[in-house]
Amino acid sequence: MDELEPGPPPEGSLDEMFATAYNELRRLARSRLRDGGRNTVLDTTALVHETYLRVSRSVSTALPDRPRFLVYAGKAMRSIIVDLVRQRQTERHGGGALHLTLTGDVLEQAALPAAEEHILRVHEALQELAGVDARMAQVVEMRYFAGLSDAEIASALDVGERTVRRDWEHARLLLAKALK
Repeated sequence: MDELEPGPPPEGSLDEMFATAYNELRRLARSRLRDGGRNTVLDTTALVHETYLRVSRSVSTALPDRPRFLVYAGKAMRSIIVDLVRQRQTERHGGGALHLTLTGDVLEQAALPAAEEHILRVHEALQELAGVDARMAQVVEMRYFAGLSDAEIASALDVGERTVRRDWEHARLLLAKALK
């Protein structure tokens, strides 16, 4: 029996989209992890790979274009980070006891929950924003979590760039108020 050799992924497939956008996804993951505090259990590579696994399980066909693909990947990254933060907080409240030694690491470990709490607050504020204006929440997700430009967001949402800028400014005000 002939051995099957793996060939390149079909054009337009999910694998091809990930391969083409891999460096951009790493940049996006690095910024998500940096904005979320010291570390959220994952490093950049692990977050990109976990994103691939999550997206490949839930999307049966390739997404139609790059902006929509990046939007979906950004949402998946956000979801992965929030899930991990929730899991760590659950463990802190009874599951898996944390043993600390009296070293300089105590200060670093004590500061981590504040960063995780901030991630959850941003996530909850975005959920509230989606209840007020779904498009505004999409603009925030696309810009903040997927790193898309105003033009790419406008294309993905089928609106003008001016509308995207206006939604972004309004959303920033609402989120700042919600996070205070």
